[in-house]
Order: sequence, then structure tokens, then C-alpha cells
Amino acid sequence: MEKYGAGSIVVCDYDSAWPVLFEKESTIIRNALGQLVLTVEHIGSTAVPGLPSKPIIDLLVGVRSFDEALERCVGPMQELGYVYIPEYASWLPGELFFRKGPPGPWTHHVHLMETCHPRTEAFLVFRDYLRAHPEAARAYAAIKRSLAVSSQDDIKAYRTGKNSFVEETTEKARAWHARTQHSPALE
Repeated sequence: MEKYGAGSIVVCDYDSAWPVLFEKESTIIRNALGQLVLTVEHIGSTAVPGLPSKPIIDLLVGVRSFDEALERCVGPMQELGYVYIPEYASWLPGELFFRKGPPGPWTHHVHLMETCHPRTEAFLVFRDYLRAHPEAARAYAAIKRSLAVSSQDDIKAYRTGKNSFVEETTEKARAWHARTQHSPALE
């Protein structure tokens, strides 16, 4: 069992400080990594206003080259207090994953990958769909709260329990994005 940080999984009510914390951390990462960074996006539940979440700020850091990032980003991220988790590479290929915070509970996660990586698009359309569809965000909140109770401190069970919802909603989000991206009303 993969334990969660320093105890039980807790899903908190939305905190309006989360976007501010993202902006602050985004600036710190951009300054540390410089021109290697193409984009930094706030992703995950803390990026969706009103959505309950584990109080962890998820950042998606887009780079041009994974190999260059592997070579040049790990050290600077560690200097910022991030822990690189190389063992996640087996289920997150093409992504560097970092955690920050005391040895649990974690305060920040960084998903560092090429901007053309398929997970980049999936993270962004899922976030945007939940922002635009409150009923989907409410359904996701109910699942997350239930899983936090049933999973206790088993983060793998928590993640796995969300998979079906995330996958189905991401497919809906892709279709929604394709429709709205070309809508004259949005241009």
C-alpha cells in the first residue's frame, strides 16, 4: 500500500487562497528554471473554484524537451524544496513528478512534461470542463469525499477510485472543447 503523506487523506472545502498560492509558486519555479519553462498551469482540484480538494497545489510545468528537463530541472527543483519521485516514471512515462512540503502532508505537486505530451491536454481539458460544468464538479466532489473516507491513508486506492470518473469526464471534456473551440460565439 502506498501511504499518503503523514496520515489520512483529507478533502477540504475550496479555499480562495489556492490560486494565490499557485501564482506564488509558479513565479518561484519560473525564476528557478528560466527559459526551460514554456508554461505553468494550475491544474487539479485546487484549480477549480468551489471544488473541494486535498489541500495540494498541482502545477503543470510545460517544457520543450523531456530529456533536457531530466538533465537540467531536477537539481533546481530540489533546491526549491521539491522531492523528485523517479519511481513514478513507470506509470507516468514522459513526466517528471515532484512533491513539496514536510514529509507529508504535501503542499505542492509538480507535473513537469513536454507541452505536446498527451497528459498536458488531458489535464487542461479536464480542469476547464469542471470549471464550466458545476454539476460535473459536484459529482467529482462527492466521489473524492467518499474515497477519502474509504481509502483512509491508501493514496493508490484513492487515485484508482477516481479513475473511471476522470477518464469518462476527460472524454466528455475533449468533445466539449472541440465543439466550443470552434464556436463563433467564443471568438
